[in-house]
Amino acid sequence: MLDRTLSILTAGVDSATRTAPSPRSRVIAGATYLVPIGLALVAFLVFAPALSNGFVEWDDDVNLLRNTQYRGLGWAQLRWMLTTMLMGHYIPLTWFTFGLDFTIWGMDPFGYHLTNVILHALNTALVFLVAQGLLRRATSFVEPRLGIASASASLFFAVHPLRVESVAWVTERRDVLSGFFFLLAVLTYLSSTERGHARKRWLLTASAAAFGCALLSKSITMTLPLVLLLLDVYPLRRLGGEHGWTSATARRVWIEKIPFLVLGAAGAALSYYAVAFNAFITPLTMYPWPARIAMTLYSLAFYLWKTVLPLGLSPMYELPPHLDPFEFRFVASALGVAAVSVAVFALRRRWPAGLAVWVYYGIVLGPVTGLIHSGHQLAHDRYSYLSCLGWAMLVGGAAGAALGAIARDRVRPFFAAVAGIAGLVWLVGLGFLTVRQNEPWRDTERLWLYAVEADPACAVCHNNLGAYLVNQNLIEPALLHIERTLELRPDRLKPHGNLALGLLKLGRTDEAIHHFKIALEADAYDVGFLTNLGVALIRQNRAPEALPYLARALQRDPRHVLARTNLGTALAKLGQSTEALKQYRLALAVDADAPAPHLGLAMLYRDTGDVASAVREYEKLRALKSPLAEQIGPSFITEW
Repeated sequence: MLDRTLSILTAGVDSATRTAPSPRSRVIAGATYLVPIGLALVAFLVFAPALSNGFVEWDDDVNLLRNTQYRGLGWAQLRWMLTTMLMGHYIPLTWFTFGLDFTIWGMDPFGYHLTNVILHALNTALVFLVAQGLLRRATSFVEPRLGIASASASLFFAVHPLRVESVAWVTERRDVLSGFFFLLAVLTYLSSTERGHARKRWLLTASAAAFGCALLSKSITMTLPLVLLLLDVYPLRRLGGEHGWTSATARRVWIEKIPFLVLGAAGAALSYYAVAFNAFITPLTMYPWPARIAMTLYSLAFYLWKTVLPLGLSPMYELPPHLDPFEFRFVASALGVAAVSVAVFALRRRWPAGLAVWVYYGIVLGPVTGLIHSGHQLAHDRYSYLSCLGWAMLVGGAAGAALGAIARDRVRPFFAAVAGIAGLVWLVGLGFLTVRQNEPWRDTERLWLYAVEADPACAVCHNNLGAYLVNQNLIEPALLHIERTLELRPDRLKPHGNLALGLLKLGRTDEAIHHFKIALEADAYDVGFLTNLGVALIRQNRAPEALPYLARALQRDPRHVLARTNLGTALAKLGQSTEALKQYRLALAVDADAPAPHLGLAMLYRDTGDVASAVREYEKLRALKSPLAEQIGPSFITEW
């Protein structure tokens, strides 16, 4: 099936020059199928260590571990996928793949990682085909030089360490999935430029459909219409040059883009709404326009630099609390971007590919450079997945040019051999760094320990490590990291919630309540803080005070099992057994295997004298192998 798909996608690429098959052409045709498959296999093997990774408490917990609504492909799940904007993203197609993963694998992380790695391997094959189409139009390369150049571009993309965050982190399924459809849209568009009108219409429709799927996977692909227009200028040369900008031929090119522009505008609007709906937009009052411009120029320099020297990568490059545009790194970035811009513009006639790649880079990276900002990051490795494709094309072009120089005897054999070995060692070295970069993504503790070591001044990293350690009941080291967070960023209130949970586990309930209330000043509807504050108040026999906090948590998330369970516990404390029973059952309707509601029911039945039901719930806890069963112990059965 893959062979047939490749045949359909590549058919017509050389239709203008096709003649009767010769032995050499049959070998080349065979390579058309085998080379991308081989490249995909290499990408799979390089990222195979990710198959041993687990879920990490860096959005995986919110998206997958505590979220039951995507689990399956029934009408209820599909309805949720089509309407949710969880964490500021509208990605129904990505959610569909997660639902499919759950249907096949349950909650085994192996299956989720396998899907990510397979998608990246497929993207590697698509990059080869796209590079083949672009390099053939931009250069005079012929086979086998064209194939080697395209393979070099594909490998550089596939094994670069900047790809790790997108592939090895389950949540970033949206990167590899949207990348698949983005590349498919470009590939079908390239094919459409070489076909007759009847087939062309179908290929353009297929390209637009792939673009729609890309937008439904991740909105960062919204820039594709501008990318296609750029390709029409170079290397397709359908706009500008001899065709001009307003000729009949040029007008047809512009008209072709209307569906793409409509889809892109809709995707951009929906993306902005999803982020604004979740109140994630960073206000201009915090980082005004001079800071935004500095952030944008820094981003343009950052990903180029990390492409050249992929060391010191981190899951979080934190935005400073106050951004000084005249700080050295921002000034250096601005000067670097200006220098590259001037250079590629000056060389535009002799080296149009340089300017095209630079413009492509700016277009695709544009939505995440910081002009419109959300989150705590100054940059993220994952933003390079599509934006740095141009650098891979330049690597492929350089490899092809080097082969041409060797073929024309412009390079001595010794130096040619050295250059070839150096190129191979470079790619192998990138693969080695990629395998190493996967290691921190293996589990939550390694991820945040690595991040703190990479940047000891990263407040988000300290806070996330502290939160993880609190959940593992390693309270003392957890408090050290959370307190360090508050030292670095005293303006942030949410870390008080993690501090409060640690204090609650130490039995310092009064202090915990104080810090929970500070954390709620940052977000009055944070479900976790509201639930834990309710727990603290219940422990102090202040159930009436706990009720409004738990009710507010359920107002934000009616399916939150622990909030619902603790509401049941508060009602039970107040003697409202019937209503408490209802809340426990509602919690189990969301997740029948959640231990906490079973414990609540066991205690409620025990206190109301229903021994048989209490024992039944206790046995369910034991069957679930929950630590809660061990905490209440065998004496629970013999207390009466």
